[in-house]
Amino acid sequence: MADYHGEYKVPGGKLVVADLAAEDGIITAASINGDFFLEPDEALADINGALVGLATHAPNSALSAAVADAVGPTAVMFGFDADAVAVAVRRALGHATTWADHEWELIGPTPLPITEQVALDEVLTREVGDGLRNPTLRLWDWEERSVVIGSFQSYRNEVDPDGVARHGVTVVRRISGGGAMFMEAGNCITYSLYLPASLVDGLSFADSYPFLDAWAMEALASVGVKAFYKPLNDIATEAGKIGGAAQKRLGNGGVLHHVTMSYDIDAAKMTEVLRIGREKISDKGIASAAKRVDPLKRQTGLSREGIIEAMMSSFAARYGATRVDLSAASLADARGLAARKFGTQTWTHRVP
Repeated sequence: MADYHGEYKVPGGKLVVADLAAEDGIITAASINGDFFLEPDEALADINGALVGLATHAPNSALSAAVADAVGPTAVMFGFDADAVAVAVRRALGHATTWADHEWELIGPTPLPITEQVALDEVLTREVGDGLRNPTLRLWDWEERSVVIGSFQSYRNEVDPDGVARHGVTVVRRISGGGAMFMEAGNCITYSLYLPASLVDGLSFADSYPFLDAWAMEALASVGVKAFYKPLNDIATEAGKIGGAAQKRLGNGGVLHHVTMSYDIDAAKMTEVLRIGREKISDKGIASAAKRVDPLKRQTGLSREGIIEAMMSSFAARYGATRVDLSAASLADARGLAARKFGTQTWTHRVP
């Protein structure tokens, strides 16, 4: 018989701990505990009992369903839920991992063509999924004026060709979903996380966003910005939206989590280049597209480089990340992929 221990801190919620015993691939004893609230008290025994007898390889859906059925619709689970219990159990059994289970690397910003930036997202995500590199945080930098559109966006619905031509904008399409990003040199702070799927095992896309960016919220707080998530993928402050996130989960087990935040965006130019529709504006409860973002420069008074350094330092301190250089092999792979895919009209206009 073997004993197992796993923990999961619910984003914005409480800590859930799973202490288990198992034998011959079956959970034989379970103790779910933590600083959550649960009514009635008897529901805790129901949760533990529901886990006993389940296979140690049971998927999140089976674990969550067993817990939900056991407590029934009248139990009050405050600060956690059946899905959180499933994540803690999977972590205990070694199917899901925590940040501390990995050796993280950190790549600082290096100016590269925008086609190579988006190509690197695919290259490095695949490397992590294939076990060829450690999970990594990478900061972007670029020099040309660009628009990066989401994987599923229509080119003609998002980009104004006259504005693109007038301002000399390079338009590229990334592999993650989400919305378009207007990126001039120095006007945004953009980073990508490359991680194994085990880190977000059992988490919905909605839950994984704040989970993966908790360190970034901490870093922003260190420079005086109290940021928070607005579902699904907007990052905002009381003063307004400052950015957004996007994700792509590859079949090889690699996950890309990508965030762009506005540092000193030219909102008037942005509206000339992007077709920001009335529906999107009204959904955000604002009257003007030019007021959709509130730059970090105004909120902090700090240089872009200063904020980036604060973010890298926060990530390194929190997760013990080692700063490394981008390898020549990865960069060569990205340049090849940019030429074959991300720099082509076929990919850029794949959704006309």
